[in-house]
Amino acid sequence: MSPRVITVTVSDTRTAADDLSGRALAEELVSFQHVRHVIVPDEPERIHAVLREVMENDEADAIVLSGGTGIAPRDRTYEALEALFDKRLEGFGEAFRRLSWEQVGVRSILSRATAGTIGTRIVFSLPGSEKAVRLGARELIAPILAHAVDLLHGRAGHAAHPTKEHG
Repeated sequence: MSPRVITVTVSDTRTAADDLSGRALAEELVSFQHVRHVIVPDEPERIHAVLREVMENDEADAIVLSGGTGIAPRDRTYEALEALFDKRLEGFGEAFRRLSWEQVGVRSILSRATAGTIGTRIVFSLPGSEKAVRLGARELIAPILAHAVDLLHGRAGHAAHPTKEHG
């Protein structure tokens, strides 16, 4: 069964009409069950409310957010998520910044892309630009999402899905 995914754009200004990152997430994660898309302001309590709703309603296996990962005063998505994570996936942010370096150079170190688990849900948080969303979703999230969900539900071991490096 394909993982169920909810996508979230974190923005104080975007609307459904101009949310290019939200559309990019849906396009890049098309092989999964896209449950719905939400646009929420970069306010920790609003982000927490969306995550709580997903958990309480068992609505999705994965939540992918875009936006709010920078260092500007309004960028608070990282803090909102880090407060909720049961387990952090430090390698996700590291890998995103490495890949991003090839596109934007030294500015990639200003990204606080992050990922972690909350219960049996996996949560990914990417920068808000369309280019960053496509890079992270295509190169990092899509290839590992089904395996990560299986691991969280005890349906797979680490050797169940060999990678090109280890398989």
